[in-house]
Amino acid sequence: MLDAEFKTVLVVTAHPDDIDFGGSGAIAKFVDAGADVVYCLVTDGDAGGFDRTVDNGGMASVRRAEQTAAAACVGVTDIRFLGYPDGMVEQSIGLRRDIARVIRQVRPGLVLTSTPDRNYARLGPSHPDHRAVGGATLDAVYPDARNPYAFPELLVDEGLEAWTVSEVWLMGSMTADHYVDVTATVDRKIAALRAHESQTGHMDDLDSFVKGWLSANAAKAGLPEGSFAEAFQRVVTA
Repeated sequence: MLDAEFKTVLVVTAHPDDIDFGGSGAIAKFVDAGADVVYCLVTDGDAGGFDRTVDNGGMASVRRAEQTAAAACVGVTDIRFLGYPDGMVEQSIGLRRDIARVIRQVRPGLVLTSTPDRNYARLGPSHPDHRAVGGATLDAVYPDARNPYAFPELLVDEGLEAWTVSEVWLMGSMTADHYVDVTATVDRKIAALRAHESQTGHMDDLDSFVKGWLSANAAKAGLPEGSFAEAFQRVVTA
């Protein structure tokens, strides 16, 4: 299911490639439906990758370029990097303010982010940066972005009026309850993942890996055999 009422969508993740593993098939569908989609990356991903001949500063540049190329695969051009250090993100007041600022700038109906909960079935989604960003994003959605008295400098100094987000979809949740049929966009999702060459270049079985888990999601959603789906936990926040 894809709710066409969302004309503006904001994706907030910790690292380049998080959105492409978690939700770029759905993002491609939103773009195809005419929605404006903005990516907000809390870090540059400078602590990721397997080539240790590249220092952290060089890796940040590589991963920003990879995320830009990946976003183009699904039609997204507005990408904002907050510049926090990879691997050391904390659910801080400062991060809440920075995400609330982007929410007030973009004014989305829907926000996609990582679950703040630890996933005991699949450890990958439980990276500490993922959990910190997910928690800070939920706090920025409620109460920060909608409360004109929260971070008054955003209104007084930057002219950013309060904004209420209607829904948040959490990626990587153990309790997914919302599925998006991405059968028509799965190839663009895989292309986006391949654009993150520093992270996926060693994965000879990337296609089968991605389609395997998306096929399992589709089965849980009751979609026909041969379908692919992305899974989210839907949180109504308005």
